[in-house]
Amino acid sequence: MTSLRKLGPSDLQVFPLALGGNVFGWTADEAQSFAVLDAYVAAGGNFIDTADAYSAWIPGNEGGESETVIGKWLAARSNRSDIVVATKVGAHPSYKGLSAANIKAAAEESLRRLGTDHIDLYYTHFDDETVSVEEIITALDQLVKEGKVREIGASNISPERLQASLDFSEREGLARYVALQPHYNLVSRDTYEGELQDTAARAGLAAVPYFALASGFLTGKYRPGASVESARAEKASQYLESERGQKVLAALDKVAQERDAEIATVALAWLASRPTVAAPIASARTVEQLPALVAVADLSLTERELADLTEASA
Repeated sequence: MTSLRKLGPSDLQVFPLALGGNVFGWTADEAQSFAVLDAYVAAGGNFIDTADAYSAWIPGNEGGESETVIGKWLAARSNRSDIVVATKVGAHPSYKGLSAANIKAAAEESLRRLGTDHIDLYYTHFDDETVSVEEIITALDQLVKEGKVREIGASNISPERLQASLDFSEREGLARYVALQPHYNLVSRDTYEGELQDTAARAGLAAVPYFALASGFLTGKYRPGASVESARAEKASQYLESERGQKVLAALDKVAQERDAEIATVALAWLASRPTVAAPIASARTVEQLPALVAVADLSLTERELADLTEASA
């Protein structure tokens, strides 16, 4: 049994890979989504990441599709108490921004779709600088006091606003962020490293990075001359054109070969070893894609392997 990791200063214990729910109700239909969720739990997983906005970008969708699928699955499996459910507020087309009224209304909708009375980890999806951190934190604290949210986190936020939020929570004795969801991976380090990471480290926050596999680039399936059928192919293939992307692939190939591991597993293991990181997020559209992701729980890279990857990605 894989040991769970403590999520920052919270009481939440999570599997070292969060399963991304962005594909549920988008590139994975309900049956596929259930199969992936079942396989993830069978592998020891307990940490599911979604957002109220998934997948509003698809014509005909209105947002909330992913939460709805997860809610149906939780009900069908009667396993709500075993799962750490994380969702987000602020980007749903009908509930944009982080005003107190919006946070409250959006949370009720998420609870309804998820078919639960509480959200384990509730993130602000994108910071809303038109709203004071005082208003945002007070609204989130209210949800915690009501028992509707266990812990709160932030995503896509500046170091300054993050620090101001933490200071306000501290000063007023209100709910405090325990987790941060940054864009972070082997080919995108400056999106987290530096001031944002330093702020998270000082506060003891757990980082749960998204785009952990760089839209699939870090699975190794994108190669010069190879064409890949994927909704995210264009984004991923851009990395191929950069010198860093090619260096990172070469370093990943080498470690993967030596360790008899999948390239994606090695990329995730590097991320999981980074300061502050509790669990990278990665999504699987099919059950076949899952083993390489959950294998991160059992792959510890050596200091030399980590150093080689860090150097290649510099």
